[in-house]
Amino acid sequence: MSIAAPKPANEEQRLAALGGYGVLDTKREEAFDDLTRIASQICGTPMALVSLIDEHRQWFKSEVGLGASETPRELAFCAHAILQDKVFLVPDAKKDIRFHDNALVTGAPHLRFYAGAPLQTPEGYALGTLCVLDRVPRQLSEDQKAALEALARQTMAQLELRRQLKEAEQIGRYRNRLMAVMGHDLKQPVSTIQMSLMLLEPSLQGTEDKQTLEYAKGAIGTLSNELDSLAQASRLDRDSLQLARVPIERVLSGIQDNWHLRARSKGLTLRVVPSDAVLETDEKLLSTILGNLVGNAIKYTQQGGVLVGVRRRADTIRVEVWDTGVGIPEGARGKIFESFSQLDCRSEGLGLGLAIVRRTAELLGVTIDVSSRVGRGSCFAVTLKSSSRANGAMH
Repeated sequence: MSIAAPKPANEEQRLAALGGYGVLDTKREEAFDDLTRIASQICGTPMALVSLIDEHRQWFKSEVGLGASETPRELAFCAHAILQDKVFLVPDAKKDIRFHDNALVTGAPHLRFYAGAPLQTPEGYALGTLCVLDRVPRQLSEDQKAALEALARQTMAQLELRRQLKEAEQIGRYRNRLMAVMGHDLKQPVSTIQMSLMLLEPSLQGTEDKQTLEYAKGAIGTLSNELDSLAQASRLDRDSLQLARVPIERVLSGIQDNWHLRARSKGLTLRVVPSDAVLETDEKLLSTILGNLVGNAIKYTQQGGVLVGVRRRADTIRVEVWDTGVGIPEGARGKIFESFSQLDCRSEGLGLGLAIVRRTAELLGVTIDVSSRVGRGSCFAVTLKSSSRANGAMH
């Protein structure tokens, strides 16, 4: 009678580690199939597997030549292999007391030869093997054993990549949910404060009190804009795209309405040049891009103003946002689109504006160009395909 492999001493932790990779019962993937094909060719065997040892079965992420997706764990040669640190070799299963009457030996697929290299996590848990099998007795050369171990390491690297992507997705979902909750739930008390400040304004008499109120309104306005940014960032995915023919003037009017008070509170001018261009785009996402660019321009401009206009270029248009602000050092331009990045660590806000611009531009397939001179100002240009000729554009 065949001898089933004993379970590893760390079996509970090993199974938990296996579950953490999220790979069991997933579809076949070319990256793993490539590795089993290469193992089969190098070792000269008709069969090769990426086998993962679950609680009661061995399941194959990839297989060549076997024609099965799993077998019972008590029949698994790989259950013995995960107890080893090196390649586990069975030259002739019929002459090995552990396997001579194994159902996989006495019946289909009539295995005689097995060699398996364990798939070990960085923490030392053996999840399974990359193994090769044959229906006739044989041996592996030292070079073939070394190659099998190298391919097992590559297989483990693929599993590690899968785990990291899974963890990143989970973190991303949690982050988006947190940002959505903050952006939505905190907005109501901020709006209440804004209304209270408006109600307080008529009762103020002195210049100093009115100036203090203006500072408070500016601060709460900044907080409100940052909460909007959090809510916007939480919704950025391809499923949200709604492409349509959009008159750019409708977007520009919204920019003027939303930002002119903020500009005026800082003593700045905000000029938006009209245009009758029509674009094939997502109106909300384009408004998100331009709104964040204008808000950022106002944020970093202390005197002068901000100009928004459209230029026609061949079959594209450029929506440009100019400011007379502090400018961006050349070495910092590659970092300004990163989340939570600030040119000035003393600056207000979370530093999400330009990160949202970058992500939204990627979703829309538009380009963002930046030109700047320190102490003179900056220009952010959004290039899109046009659906009609723009009149009234900047020249």
